[in-house]
Amino acid sequence: MFDTRLRPLLSPALDRAAAGLDVPWITPNRLTGLNLALGLASAGLAAGQLWVPALAAWLLCRLADGLDGPLARRRVRLNTAGADAGQGGFWDISADFVVYGATVVGVAIGSTAGFDAPWLPFLVVLFAYYINGSVFLAFSSLAEKSGRQIDDGRSLSFLGGLAEGAETVLVHSLWLLFPAAAWQIASGWAFLVLASATHRIVAGYRRLR
Repeated sequence: MFDTRLRPLLSPALDRAAAGLDVPWITPNRLTGLNLALGLASAGLAAGQLWVPALAAWLLCRLADGLDGPLARRRVRLNTAGADAGQGGFWDISADFVVYGATVVGVAIGSTAGFDAPWLPFLVVLFAYYINGSVFLAFSSLAEKSGRQIDDGRSLSFLGGLAEGAETVLVHSLWLLFPAAAWQIASGWAFLVLASATHRIVAGYRRLR
C-alpha cells in the first residue's frame, strides 16, 4: 500500500548506498544471498526466543534486499555488467519467499513456546502468503506473455495491494518487538494479506482481460 509512495523517497538513498558498495567482490547476487542468510538467522533466533538479535537480523536482511536491485541497475547503467536475463530477479524473489515463510515459522515457534500462543494465526498468515505469492507470480508471467506487464524497474510485474513490502517489514518487526502479542498481530496481518490477495486477483483479472 505504501510501496509506491516510499520507493521515490528511498531510491536516492539506496542508490547512494549501492554506489558505495560498488566494488568487484560485492555483487547483487551475493547481496541476495546475504539477505537469505540473515532472514534464516532471524527465523532461527526468533524460534530460540532471542527477540532483539532476531529483529536486528531481520532489519539487516531487509536492507540487503533493498540494495541488490539498485546495485544491479547501477552496473547495467554503467556497462559494468551485462543485461540480466532474469537470473538475478529469480534468485531475489526465491530468497524473499523463503525468508518470509521461515520468519513466520520462527516467530510461531518462539511465541508458542515462550508465551503459549496459538498456532492458528501463523498458519493463516502462511496460507495468505501462499495465495498472495501464487497470484503475484501468475500475473507476472501472464502479463509478460500478453504484453501487459507493469514496468517499474523491477524484474517482475508487481500488482499493488494492501500488503506490500513496507507493510511486511513493519509487521515482522512488530512481532519481534512485541513477541507476547505476536499472535494477535499475526491475526490482523493475515486478514490484510488475504484482503490484498483478493484485490490482486480482481485487479489482475481485469488487467489481463
